[in-house]
Amino acid sequence: MATFYTQVGEELVTDFTTGDVAAPANYYIGWGTGAVAPAKGSVDVSGPGANELRIVAVESQPLADKAQWVATITCLVGAKTITNAGLWSTAGGGPPPAGGVLLIHGDHAGVALAVGDKIEYTITLEQT
Repeated sequence: MATFYTQVGEELVTDFTTGDVAAPANYYIGWGTGAVAPAKGSVDVSGPGANELRIVAVESQPLADKAQWVATITCLVGAKTITNAGLWSTAGGGPPPAGGVLLIHGDHAGVALAVGDKIEYTITLEQT
């Protein structure tokens, strides 16, 4: 299992700090069902959810050098196995969601879901 602060995510955060672009009012978490492992060069989750939109995340700053986002995604249509998730700069269009910048991408052991089942994701970014 791996988690990456993506290259495009780093570039976007740099743009925020230099004032080249405004930081979004909200960040979003979306999931996927694919088998492609996350990488520094990821620009999308693997197998983005065809029937679920990205969910607005609750943002916090638990420490001076950490940002954290939490969201719960519900399986809306059809049983599926979720294998990865990511933090996005926008909700994107869709379904499946498309657009925006994938800041953080991670995978996990597959979680089999039936309609109505949920996964709560907590994504943390620590500046080191």
